[in-house]
Amino acid sequence: MNLAGIDPEFEPNGTFDPNPQASDLLGNLAWVVTAAAVTGVIIIGTQMALQLRRGEMGEGATYFRGFAIVLGACILGITAGPLVNFVITPYL
Repeated sequence: MNLAGIDPEFEPNGTFDPNPQASDLLGNLAWVVTAAAVTGVIIIGTQMALQLRRGEMGEGATYFRGFAIVLGACILGITAGPLVNFVITPYL
């Protein structure tokens, strides 16, 4: 029994370089976030255009709130890729 570390019998063997797969995954996720952001902005713009003449007071705040949520999600998605890359890179 080896109390100082991992038993050599259970240590990983072989070489595995996840860098190509990880960068492909991050690239695909970046495209998905971009597509979702564009779709969200288009949906909010369409809602604003369809309800333009309804004339309810404070209606614009609802759309601007949705626009702010979409932009916040875009910023979160855009910064997630580089942060994950920064954290994972030393271990690859």
